[in-house]
Amino acid sequence: MQLTRIAIIGAGLMGHGIAQAFATAGREVAIYEADAERRAGIRARVRANLRLVGQDEAAADLISPCGDLSGAVAAADVVIEAVPEDLALKQQVFAQVEAAAPANALLASNTSVIPITHIMAGLRHRHRAMGTHWWNPPYQIPLVEVVQARDTGAAEIAAMMGLLSAIGKMPVHVRKDVPGFIGNRLQHALWREAIALVENGVCDAATVDAVVKASFGRRLAVLGPLENADLVGTDLALMVHRYILPDLDRTPGPQALLQELVASGRLGMKSGAGFREWSPDEAQALRATLARHLDTFSGANGPGPAPESD
Repeated sequence: MQLTRIAIIGAGLMGHGIAQAFATAGREVAIYEADAERRAGIRARVRANLRLVGQDEAAADLISPCGDLSGAVAAADVVIEAVPEDLALKQQVFAQVEAAAPANALLASNTSVIPITHIMAGLRHRHRAMGTHWWNPPYQIPLVEVVQARDTGAAEIAAMMGLLSAIGKMPVHVRKDVPGFIGNRLQHALWREAIALVENGVCDAATVDAVVKASFGRRLAVLGPLENADLVGTDLALMVHRYILPDLDRTPGPQALLQELVASGRLGMKSGAGFREWSPDEAQALRATLARHLDTFSGANGPGPAPESD
Protein backbone atom coordinates (compact mmCIF):
# COMPACT_ATOMS: atom_id res chain seq x y z
CA MET A 1 0.00 0.00 0.00
CA GLN A 2 1.23 3.50 -0.89
CA LEU A 3 0.37 5.57 2.16
CA THR A 4 1.36 9.16 1.47
CA ARG A 5 -1.69 11.31 2.22
CA ILE A 6 -2.60 11.55 5.89
CA ALA A 7 -5.72 12.99 7.50
CA ILE A 8 -6.02 13.73 11.21
CA ILE A 9 -9.36 14.32 12.91
CA GLY A 10 -8.99 16.70 15.86
CA ALA A 11 -6.21 19.23 16.51
CA GLY A 12 -6.01 19.05 20.28
CA LEU A 13 -3.15 17.90 22.49
CA MET A 14 -2.44 14.77 20.43
CA GLY A 15 -3.85 15.56 16.99
CA HIS A 16 -1.58 18.46 16.11
CA GLY A 17 1.44 16.53 17.41
CA ILE A 18 0.61 13.47 15.29
CA ALA A 19 0.26 15.75 12.27
CA GLN A 20 3.68 17.19 13.09
CA ALA A 21 5.26 13.73 13.25
CA PHE A 22 4.06 12.97 9.71
CA ALA A 23 4.91 16.41 8.35
CA THR A 24 8.50 16.30 9.60
CA ALA A 25 8.85 13.03 7.68
CA GLY A 26 7.69 14.77 4.49
CA ARG A 27 4.07 13.58 4.42
CA GLU A 28 1.25 15.92 3.44
CA VAL A 29 -1.30 16.15 6.25
CA ALA A 30 -4.86 17.45 6.26
CA ILE A 31 -6.12 18.08 9.78
CA TYR A 32 -9.78 18.64 10.56
CA GLU A 33 -10.70 20.82 13.53
CA ALA A 34 -14.22 22.12 14.14
CA ASP A 35 -13.15 24.94 16.49
CA ALA A 36 -12.21 27.91 14.30
CA GLU A 37 -9.82 29.49 16.81
CA ARG A 38 -7.95 26.26 17.42
CA ARG A 39 -7.89 25.52 13.69
CA ALA A 40 -6.35 28.94 12.95
CA GLY A 41 -3.55 28.29 15.42
CA ILE A 42 -2.49 24.80 14.28
CA ARG A 43 0.53 25.78 12.20
CA ALA A 44 1.77 28.28 14.78
CA ARG A 45 1.53 25.63 17.47
CA VAL A 46 3.45 23.14 15.33
CA ARG A 47 6.12 25.74 14.55
CA ALA A 48 6.57 26.38 18.27
CA ASN A 49 7.02 22.65 18.84
CA LEU A 50 9.56 22.46 16.02
CA ARG A 51 11.55 25.32 17.53
CA LEU A 52 11.51 23.54 20.88
CA VAL A 53 13.13 20.41 19.41
CA GLY A 54 15.45 22.28 17.03
CA GLN A 55 13.79 21.23 13.75
CA ASP A 56 13.02 23.15 10.56
CA GLU A 57 9.79 25.09 11.01
CA ALA A 58 9.04 24.72 7.29
CA ALA A 59 7.57 21.27 8.01
CA ALA A 60 4.48 23.05 9.33
CA ASP A 61 3.69 24.15 5.77
CA LEU A 62 2.86 20.51 4.88
CA ILE A 63 -0.08 20.65 7.30
CA SER A 64 -3.39 21.89 5.88
CA PRO A 65 -6.00 22.85 8.50
CA CYS A 66 -9.56 22.05 7.39
CA GLY A 67 -12.96 23.07 8.70
CA ASP A 68 -14.78 20.37 6.76
CA LEU A 69 -14.33 16.72 7.79
CA SER A 70 -15.40 15.27 4.45
CA GLY A 71 -12.95 17.47 2.60
CA ALA A 72 -10.12 16.56 4.94
CA VAL A 73 -10.47 12.82 4.37
CA ALA A 74 -11.66 12.74 0.73
CA ALA A 75 -8.24 11.86 -0.72
CA ALA A 76 -6.62 10.29 2.38
CA ASP A 77 -4.69 7.04 2.42
CA VAL A 78 -4.75 7.02 6.22
CA VAL A 79 -7.20 8.66 8.62
CA ILE A 80 -6.29 8.94 12.31
CA GLU A 81 -8.95 10.10 14.78
CA ALA A 82 -7.76 12.08 17.81
CA VAL A 83 -10.96 13.46 19.38
CA PRO A 84 -11.81 13.33 23.12
CA GLU A 85 -12.24 9.97 24.88
CA ASP A 86 -15.98 9.63 24.30
CA LEU A 87 -17.14 6.37 22.70
CA ALA A 88 -20.28 7.82 21.12
CA LEU A 89 -18.35 10.76 19.68
CA LYS A 90 -15.69 8.50 18.19
CA GLN A 91 -18.34 6.23 16.65
CA GLN A 92 -20.03 9.26 15.13
CA VAL A 93 -16.72 10.50 13.70
CA PHE A 94 -15.94 7.16 12.06
CA ALA A 95 -19.39 6.93 10.52
CA GLN A 96 -18.69 10.28 8.83
CA VAL A 97 -15.17 9.23 7.88
CA GLU A 98 -16.27 5.95 6.31
CA ALA A 99 -18.85 7.79 4.22
CA ALA A 100 -16.32 10.32 2.89
CA ALA A 101 -12.90 8.62 2.76
CA PRO A 102 -11.63 6.37 -0.06
CA ALA A 103 -12.74 2.75 0.25
CA ASN A 104 -9.17 1.51 0.75
CA ALA A 105 -8.07 4.11 3.30
CA LEU A 106 -6.77 2.79 6.61
CA LEU A 107 -8.83 4.04 9.57
CA ALA A 108 -7.29 4.34 13.02
CA SER A 109 -8.24 5.67 16.44
CA ASN A 110 -5.74 7.25 18.79
CA THR A 111 -7.80 6.34 21.86
CA SER A 112 -5.73 5.65 24.97
CA VAL A 113 -8.04 3.11 26.59
CA ILE A 114 -11.31 2.39 24.72
CA PRO A 115 -11.33 -0.99 22.93
CA ILE A 116 -11.01 -0.46 19.20
CA THR A 117 -13.62 -3.13 18.45
CA HIS A 118 -16.21 -1.02 20.30
CA ILE A 119 -15.28 2.17 18.45
CA MET A 120 -15.40 0.55 15.01
CA ALA A 121 -18.48 -1.64 15.62
CA GLY A 122 -20.74 0.35 13.28
CA LEU A 123 -18.44 0.36 10.24
CA ARG A 124 -19.20 -1.69 7.15
CA HIS A 125 -15.56 -2.46 6.31
CA ARG A 126 -13.94 -3.20 9.65
CA HIS A 127 -10.95 -5.07 8.19
CA ARG A 128 -9.21 -1.71 7.62
CA ALA A 129 -9.96 -0.28 11.07
CA MET A 130 -7.47 -0.43 13.95
CA GLY A 131 -5.94 1.52 16.81
CA THR A 132 -2.78 3.60 16.66
CA HIS A 133 -2.09 4.74 20.21
CA TRP A 134 0.54 7.49 20.17
CA TRP A 135 2.19 8.87 23.31
CA ASN A 136 2.46 12.49 24.36
CA PRO A 137 4.27 14.35 22.91
CA PRO A 138 3.79 12.29 19.73
CA TYR A 139 6.56 14.07 17.83
CA GLN A 140 9.13 12.98 20.45
CA ILE A 141 7.96 9.66 21.89
CA PRO A 142 8.94 6.92 19.42
CA LEU A 143 6.46 4.20 20.39
CA VAL A 144 3.08 3.74 18.71
CA GLU A 145 0.85 0.83 19.75
CA VAL A 146 -0.86 -0.61 16.66
CA VAL A 147 -3.95 -2.34 18.03
CA GLN A 148 -5.57 -5.20 16.17
CA ALA A 149 -9.33 -5.16 16.65
CA ARG A 150 -11.52 -8.23 16.25
CA ASP A 151 -11.95 -7.76 12.48
CA THR A 152 -8.70 -6.01 11.49
CA GLY A 153 -6.90 -7.58 8.54
CA ALA A 154 -3.29 -8.74 8.76
CA ALA A 155 -2.30 -6.84 5.62
CA GLU A 156 -3.75 -3.62 7.02
CA ILE A 157 -1.83 -4.03 10.29
CA ALA A 158 1.38 -4.66 8.34
CA ALA A 159 0.79 -1.59 6.16
CA MET A 160 0.26 0.68 9.16
CA MET A 161 3.34 -0.65 10.91
CA GLY A 162 5.35 -0.12 7.73
CA LEU A 163 4.17 3.48 7.47
CA LEU A 164 5.03 4.23 11.09
CA SER A 165 8.47 2.65 10.73
CA ALA A 166 9.05 4.72 7.59
CA ILE A 167 8.51 8.00 9.48
CA GLY A 168 10.92 6.96 12.25
CA LYS A 169 8.47 5.61 14.81
CA MET A 170 8.67 2.35 16.76
CA PRO A 171 5.40 0.49 16.11
CA VAL A 172 4.47 -2.50 18.25
CA HIS A 173 1.68 -4.93 17.42
CA VAL A 174 -0.98 -5.28 20.14
CA ARG A 175 -2.56 -8.58 19.19
CA LYS A 176 -5.53 -8.53 21.56
CA ASP A 177 -7.90 -5.56 21.89
CA VAL A 178 -8.01 -5.03 25.67
CA PRO A 179 -8.84 -1.72 27.45
CA GLY A 180 -5.70 0.38 27.77
CA PHE A 181 -3.71 -1.89 25.43
CA ILE A 182 -0.18 -2.42 26.88
CA GLY A 183 1.38 0.86 27.97
CA ASN A 184 -1.57 2.39 29.77
CA ARG A 185 -2.38 -0.83 31.61
CA LEU A 186 1.17 -0.82 32.98
CA GLN A 187 1.24 2.92 33.63
CA HIS A 188 -2.07 3.12 35.45
CA ALA A 189 -1.35 0.06 37.57
CA LEU A 190 1.62 2.09 38.88
CA TRP A 191 -0.55 5.20 39.29
CA ARG A 192 -3.13 3.29 41.33
CA GLU A 193 -0.49 2.13 43.80
CA ALA A 194 1.09 5.61 43.89
CA ILE A 195 -2.26 7.19 44.78
CA ALA A 196 -2.89 4.50 47.40
CA LEU A 197 0.44 5.25 49.10
CA VAL A 198 -0.53 8.93 49.45
CA GLU A 199 -4.12 8.16 50.40
CA ASN A 200 -2.98 5.78 53.14
CA GLY A 201 -0.48 8.24 54.62
CA VAL A 202 2.65 6.29 53.71
CA CYS A 203 4.17 9.39 52.08
CA ASP A 204 3.24 12.56 50.22
CA ALA A 205 2.95 13.00 46.46
CA ALA A 206 6.36 14.64 46.09
CA THR A 207 8.00 11.65 47.78
CA VAL A 208 6.28 9.17 45.45
CA ASP A 209 7.58 11.08 42.44
CA ALA A 210 11.08 11.39 43.91
CA VAL A 211 11.27 7.65 44.62
CA VAL A 212 10.26 6.72 41.07
CA LYS A 213 12.54 9.26 39.36
CA ALA A 214 15.61 8.56 41.50
CA SER A 215 15.41 4.74 41.63
CA PHE A 216 13.83 2.29 39.20
CA GLY A 217 12.69 5.08 36.88
CA ARG A 218 16.32 5.66 35.91
CA ARG A 219 16.57 2.11 34.59
CA LEU A 220 13.34 1.96 32.63
CA ALA A 221 14.65 3.45 29.38
CA VAL A 222 17.09 0.57 28.98
CA LEU A 223 15.68 -2.14 31.25
CA GLY A 224 12.04 -3.14 30.92
CA PRO A 225 10.21 -4.84 33.81
CA LEU A 226 10.54 -8.38 32.48
CA GLU A 227 14.17 -7.83 31.51
CA ASN A 228 14.68 -6.67 35.09
CA ALA A 229 13.00 -9.82 36.41
CA ASP A 230 15.35 -11.94 34.31
CA LEU A 231 18.31 -9.85 35.45
CA VAL A 232 17.66 -10.39 39.15
CA GLY A 233 16.26 -13.89 38.63
CA THR A 234 12.73 -15.18 38.35
CA ASP A 235 13.21 -17.04 41.64
CA LEU A 236 13.80 -13.72 43.44
CA ALA A 237 10.85 -12.16 41.62
CA LEU A 238 8.62 -15.02 42.82
CA MET A 239 9.81 -14.64 46.41
CA VAL A 240 9.15 -10.87 46.39
CA HIS A 241 5.71 -11.34 44.83
CA ARG A 242 4.67 -13.78 47.55
CA TYR A 243 5.31 -11.08 50.14
CA ILE A 244 4.22 -7.89 48.37
CA LEU A 245 1.37 -8.72 46.00
CA PRO A 246 -1.16 -9.54 48.77
CA ASP A 247 -0.58 -6.05 50.21
CA LEU A 248 -0.88 -4.02 47.01
CA ASP A 249 -3.93 -1.85 46.38
CA ARG A 250 -6.90 -3.63 44.80
CA THR A 251 -9.39 -0.77 44.58
CA PRO A 252 -11.69 -1.81 41.69
CA GLY A 253 -12.47 1.74 40.57
CA PRO A 254 -10.99 5.24 40.87
CA GLN A 255 -9.72 5.90 44.37
CA ALA A 256 -11.45 8.33 46.69
CA LEU A 257 -8.48 10.70 46.77
CA LEU A 258 -8.49 11.13 42.99
CA GLN A 259 -12.26 11.65 42.91
CA GLU A 260 -12.00 14.25 45.68
CA LEU A 261 -9.29 16.18 43.80
CA VAL A 262 -11.41 16.39 40.67
CA ALA A 263 -14.58 17.31 42.59
CA SER A 264 -12.76 20.16 44.32
CA GLY A 265 -11.35 21.57 41.07
CA ARG A 266 -7.77 20.43 41.66
CA LEU A 267 -7.25 19.28 38.07
CA GLY A 268 -3.45 19.40 37.97
CA MET A 269 -1.20 21.91 36.26
CA LYS A 270 -4.03 23.41 34.19
CA SER A 271 -5.80 24.56 37.38
CA GLY A 272 -2.68 25.26 39.44
CA ALA A 273 -3.08 22.29 41.77
CA GLY A 274 -3.64 18.55 41.70
CA PHE A 275 -1.77 16.13 43.92
CA ARG A 276 0.71 19.03 44.26
CA GLU A 277 0.59 22.83 43.90
CA TRP A 278 1.83 24.24 40.56
CA SER A 279 2.62 27.84 39.67
CA PRO A 280 2.62 28.68 35.94
CA ASP A 281 6.41 28.99 36.01
CA GLU A 282 6.82 25.61 37.73
CA ALA A 283 4.53 23.91 35.24
CA GLN A 284 6.31 25.44 32.26
CA ALA A 285 9.73 24.57 33.68
CA LEU A 286 8.74 20.93 34.06
CA ARG A 287 7.38 20.78 30.51
CA ALA A 288 10.64 22.27 29.18
CA THR A 289 12.70 19.82 31.21
CA LEU A 290 10.67 16.93 29.82
CA ALA A 291 11.16 18.15 26.23
CA ARG A 292 14.94 18.43 26.70
CA HIS A 293 15.07 15.03 28.38
CA LEU A 294 13.18 13.31 25.57
CA ASP A 295 15.33 15.04 22.96
CA THR A 296 18.54 13.76 24.55
CA PHE A 297 17.15 10.22 24.61
CA SER A 298 16.15 9.87 21.00
CA GLY A 299 16.41 13.07 19.04
CA ALA A 300 13.27 14.48 17.54
CA ASN A 301 12.63 11.49 15.26
CA GLY A 302 12.99 8.65 17.73
CA PRO A 303 15.37 5.67 17.56
CA GLY A 304 13.80 4.10 14.46
CA PRO A 305 11.66 1.04 13.93
CA ALA A 306 11.50 -1.85 16.37
CA PRO A 307 12.45 -5.36 15.30
CA GLU A 308 9.31 -7.17 14.10
CA SER A 309 8.94 -10.74 15.25
CA ASP A 310 5.96 -11.74 13.07
